[in-house]
Amino acid sequence: MGNKMTAIVLAGAIALTLAACGNQEREQGLAAATREKEAAAATAEASSYKSMYSSSVFLGDSITEGLSFHGVLDDKNVMGKAGATAMFALEDVDDLAGRNPKHVFIQLGSDDLLWPTDNPKQFSLTNYAQLIGKIKEKLPKAKITIMSVTPVTAEAEKSESRYQNIADYNQGLKELAAKEKVDYTDVSPIFTAHPDLHDTDGIHMKAEYYAQLLKLLQDQVK
Repeated sequence: MGNKMTAIVLAGAIALTLAACGNQEREQGLAAATREKEAAAATAEASSYKSMYSSSVFLGDSITEGLSFHGVLDDKNVMGKAGATAMFALEDVDDLAGRNPKHVFIQLGSDDLLWPTDNPKQFSLTNYAQLIGKIKEKLPKAKITIMSVTPVTAEAEKSESRYQNIADYNQGLKELAAKEKVDYTDVSPIFTAHPDLHDTDGIHMKAEYYAQLLKLLQDQVK
């Protein structure tokens, strides 16, 4: 009798173990299928954005450079340089014109705010106005959109107090856009909806930010 009970208990334990293994395998299979589905969706989205913005060029600093660094857009559609300012961007207009874009998206100012001058905001906006004028001259049919400077985290602002001037600078950009009769897009709603998009330095962006940016701007290229 004892042997019989032992056999029954052992058989039950084996059955439970097999069932658990089966459930684990199913869960792993579902997780793998979900990852594959998400990867396929991300690839399709990236391909869609590359097509959508094929006639556009994004001009800016290292934050803009992330569009090509993360493979969201092709290099030909991105002119982003670390440390770029509105003044330095004046030197890039001939290169920009050579690409002959229908849409020009400009995002500068993050580095301008750190420029060692008495009034960084005014110095930058003066150069920004010259930049817009030069682009209009070289690309009279192109649609120009100015984008606001991306916010930084509280920690980054604490480390570099001049980032406290971002909101005031963006207001200046908005007024400049109205004066120059170009479009202005405020990117801050992206961070309201997705507050975890900053990279570890609190200034630059994770790859996920760029899909949100292009989604925000997509009506401008339709």
